[in-house]
Amino acid sequence: MLGKRPWKMAAGAAAIALLAAGCTGGGSDDSEDSADSVVIGIVEPQHLVPSNTTETAGSQVLASLYYPLVTFDAKKQPVETAAESITSDDNKVWTVKLKPGFTFHNGEPVTADNYIDAWNYGAYAPNGQGGSYFYSRIDGFVDLQAKDPDGEEGPQKAPAPKAKTLTGLKKVDDTTFTVTLSAPFAGWKAVMGYNSFYPLPKAAFSAPGVLAEGFEDAPVGNGPFKMKGKWEHDSEIKVERYADFKGTAPKVNGITWKIYQDQQAQYADLVAGNVDVQTQIPLESLASASGDLGDRLQRSPNSSFQFVGFPTFLKEFQNRDVRRAISMAIDREEMTKQIFLDSETPATSFVSPVVTGYRPNSCGEFCVHDPAKAKQLYTKAGGPSEIRITYNTDGPHKAWVDAMCNQLKAALGVNCIGVGEPKFSDMLTKVKAREPVGLIRLAWVMDYPLMESYLGPLYSTTGSSNYYGYSSTAFDNLLAQGSAARTPQEAIKKWQQAEDILADDMPVIPLRFGQNVYGFSDRVANVSVDLFRKVDIYKIELVAGK
Repeated sequence: MLGKRPWKMAAGAAAIALLAAGCTGGGSDDSEDSADSVVIGIVEPQHLVPSNTTETAGSQVLASLYYPLVTFDAKKQPVETAAESITSDDNKVWTVKLKPGFTFHNGEPVTADNYIDAWNYGAYAPNGQGGSYFYSRIDGFVDLQAKDPDGEEGPQKAPAPKAKTLTGLKKVDDTTFTVTLSAPFAGWKAVMGYNSFYPLPKAAFSAPGVLAEGFEDAPVGNGPFKMKGKWEHDSEIKVERYADFKGTAPKVNGITWKIYQDQQAQYADLVAGNVDVQTQIPLESLASASGDLGDRLQRSPNSSFQFVGFPTFLKEFQNRDVRRAISMAIDREEMTKQIFLDSETPATSFVSPVVTGYRPNSCGEFCVHDPAKAKQLYTKAGGPSEIRITYNTDGPHKAWVDAMCNQLKAALGVNCIGVGEPKFSDMLTKVKAREPVGLIRLAWVMDYPLMESYLGPLYSTTGSSNYYGYSSTAFDNLLAQGSAARTPQEAIKKWQQAEDILADDMPVIPLRFGQNVYGFSDRVANVSVDLFRKVDIYKIELVAGK
């Protein structure tokens, strides 16, 4: 997922309003102390519809509103959560049995139909959902897609898809459904932990397959918290505890997801006690954070992968030697030491060290700092005289983008400029429209703990977060062979071969692997930020007397 997912992009990762008067019911918590809530800083989400949320801010908010089929234990193995059981005899037909008694925030019971309807909506191409890729393994997905007749963007509209629903989804009874994949995939249970696989209530739709107007500004979920009012764009999103929730109960009565466009402003609010958790301390404050926060400054592992992407649809970046040269011109060690004060580590691979199958230095020579060779290769390949790097200013990126530009100027003899977009969502909109933004500042947080989560969404031809237009038949084939492998070990071998193709083609430049460097106020305790860069909303609690 893109971070902000590319990211969740990644995430980024990577918006939602409610409907008619009868859709706001379900256990009101008005009798509880509304002041018993916490404030957590985020950036403006791009979306809040589960199937359209591929970045980290939106994913974090959705985690408070929805309850996933599975979560992951300390060994990164999927564990049933909303699901009673998930079983398969052949890794192709999966049976999902739901835990009974769960309801949506409007009182509707959660049934198999809610999952089937939500996934069909997400997979249907005309709905334009960013997470549509994640349903692509389900049988019948191809028939829900449509392409422009001439294969290019243009005035001629694509024909309607052959079907509107996935043949691989079948209801068995109200709490049981089956998922038939087009090919076996041993990792499917883990994939269903991603937020694209949340259910949607009947109230989400104004007609079959048609999302109700306004739902995105006040989504109705099945999770521990429900919306309190509507999404106040660029300001805040408030949620309050849902009294009828049957799962693990949170320890706070509400969360205000406070939206910031400036991470320094958020940090000032953290130090002043106006925000309770900041999940990533800005670069400018790393040196002073220990003195400001004491033992309320913490670090924990995460799965983030920071990189820049080459828009291969732009002529100046279509020569892979240009891409290789730019990568070799970057001194990752210097950047992580001087800018990040070793809070991040240099990335010389395309997948994170937190997943099985990671290999150090799998990028090879093109991730080794060699300015002389970079200059020679760049000149021979006819690289552009000016390099532009677009980044979002609602994240802490200006300092390292400026440092990277200085390195490129010195090594390649080019002009390099960093161009800031006010919001991550604005940047993604321009990238999707294929505007000439130059290199793209992106990041990725895994959607599920498999090596494939770093490969498929980012680099496959149909990947949900392949914003740079990279396409390789050989890569796609190896990715598919890994997914169809009978054992995890066989899968990893194929995925590593696919990663080797990336090391040769360099569609992106690996820069850094991250960790959570987060802070919290003296009002809260038991604060943790996980591998997905999310605050654990079930553990956080208020300190007595604060």
